[in-house]
Amino acid sequence: MTQSHEAVALRWLVGIMAIAAFAVLVPFWAPVLLAAWAALIAWPLQQRLTKGLHRRNIAAAVIAVLLALAFLLPLAFVFISLSGAAVALAQSVAGSKSGIDALKALSQGTDGGGFQLRQLNVKYALDLARQYGANAFGAARTVFGAATLVVVSLVVFSGSFFAFLVDGKRLTGWLVERSPLSRGNHQRLANVFAEVGRGLIVGVGLTAMAQAGVATAGYLITGVPRALVLGVLTLFASLIPSVGSGLVWVPVAAGLWLSGRTGAAITMLIIGLVVSVTDNVIRPLLSRYAALRMHGLLLFIAMLGGLVLFGGWGLLIGPLFVRSAIEGLDMLQEERERQQRAPD
Repeated sequence: MTQSHEAVALRWLVGIMAIAAFAVLVPFWAPVLLAAWAALIAWPLQQRLTKGLHRRNIAAAVIAVLLALAFLLPLAFVFISLSGAAVALAQSVAGSKSGIDALKALSQGTDGGGFQLRQLNVKYALDLARQYGANAFGAARTVFGAATLVVVSLVVFSGSFFAFLVDGKRLTGWLVERSPLSRGNHQRLANVFAEVGRGLIVGVGLTAMAQAGVATAGYLITGVPRALVLGVLTLFASLIPSVGSGLVWVPVAAGLWLSGRTGAAITMLIIGLVVSVTDNVIRPLLSRYAALRMHGLLLFIAMLGGLVLFGGWGLLIGPLFVRSAIEGLDMLQEERERQQRAPD
């Protein structure tokens, strides 16, 4: 076999192996992607802990444990616990005979999703835990297969997060050496990857969580049923440009008014305005540290399109694809301009 034939055969072999490797990794690309972004955000903390502990592995393990205890486990429990309440809310709204009845369904109910301040006692806490615990058990039996996938995804995320913290720089260097792109173009795309991760998780994510937190407090204070479910809906609604969280708290306030609870409706309206102010204050503040250079409407369309094509994880991959495409077009334009300026 001549050298040229061997080179062609090697390219085909490497291409086939790359496709096979891609197919093997595809089922868990989402937790790996999220782990890479989380590692980028946690990298400064990793550096400080490494100086104090003098061991990179130990510092990475400490951060991974803190992340699991503070975020992953509570988040999984909350979503499983609220699954039954979410179904009940959807059924009550869908079963309403008119728009007014649907608004009233948001502010009335017997599931105890909201509470008055006077109910903050041990008995209420036990009742709430018993109720949501039953919902969690029923949901776990219904979606056992999906729960198994979630557990495996969490394991993949945790392992990838630890690996990226420990060997992230080495992996980046390996990719740069083998990339068909120049070092400058490769770095630009890497910067886009980091920009999208920080922008979505810190800029968009924390802003949405802040709005949802304030709104949920309003639902609880005004005694709205299924307050935690409405809080999760507010979290997703806040991603929509212009209207945002008002898609949830405005109908809730209207439902309280139509139900004759004027004081609660006024309270919810005031808290809703605070939610809007929270968005205007926190978003510019976070954008200093995690700016995502995409128009708000384009970002929303990218997230929505990613959701349609890739499911829930498309909320992350959609903006990444669109932002990378924009940067790629800019790189092509700059390359074209350099060729035009080059002497014949």
